[in-house]
Amino acid sequence: MKQLTILLLCCMTMLMAHTSKIYRGNSTYTSDILYTWDGKHLFRGNCTYTSDIFLTFDGKYIFCGNSTYTSDILYTWDGKHLYKGSSTYTSDILYTWDGKYLYKGNSTYTNDILLTWDGEKVYCGRSTYTSDILYSISGHIPAALLAVLFL
Repeated sequence: MKQLTILLLCCMTMLMAHTSKIYRGNSTYTSDILYTWDGKHLFRGNCTYTSDIFLTFDGKYIFCGNSTYTSDILYTWDGKHLYKGSSTYTSDILYTWDGKYLYKGNSTYTNDILLTWDGEKVYCGRSTYTSDILYSISGHIPAALLAVLFL
């Protein structure tokens, strides 16, 4: 029984270590957690209850809630562009991502930068000033989800 308890604790610790958090502004306080990411689901707040699933991301499609039905596709991600719905038409590009900046539409012009990402902080526009921090991130969050959160 003792070995089973230790095994369960180890498994729970490993699972918890794989979650990432999105915090409001320049904070890492538990009370400022906006979202939790488990590698497939984005949850509202600091919980991982099925009822709190906000989005599901399979690497290509972002679905509403805990669904993976094609009728529930909100956005399509190709690694560089975020599209409306299940489209991959150029006219349906909402954002362009270059690894550091999120641009409006199908653009990479400096004037169209909406977000700057430095690996830990998400800033408004082309800024890295502390006063422009929108989110603080612990762990890995896919760029597609950062783009969706900016909508």
